[in-house]
Amino acid sequence: MEETELVDSLVPAVEEQLQSKDTTYVRKTYQRLLKLDDIDDALALRMIALCLADESNRMFIDKRNFDELRYQELLNALPDLPEA
Repeated sequence: MEETELVDSLVPAVEEQLQSKDTTYVRKTYQRLLKLDDIDDALALRMIALCLADESNRMFIDKRNFDELRYQELLNALPDLPEA
């Protein structure tokens, strides 16, 4: 699966996180991104999905559980994207 396909496949998960009371930090990031010039709904969702993909990939590589703190740090750094 290519990176673009992976990110696109995670957008529904991000949309669920936006609705969850357990991941309010995702909603805050989304709202913050929408206030920036040149970032629309679709781009904000994809940027967050890219952070989710990055953390999911790191989980697989490091053979560890999901690191919610690292995910939050990636979100806080947006619109700067995680390095490949």
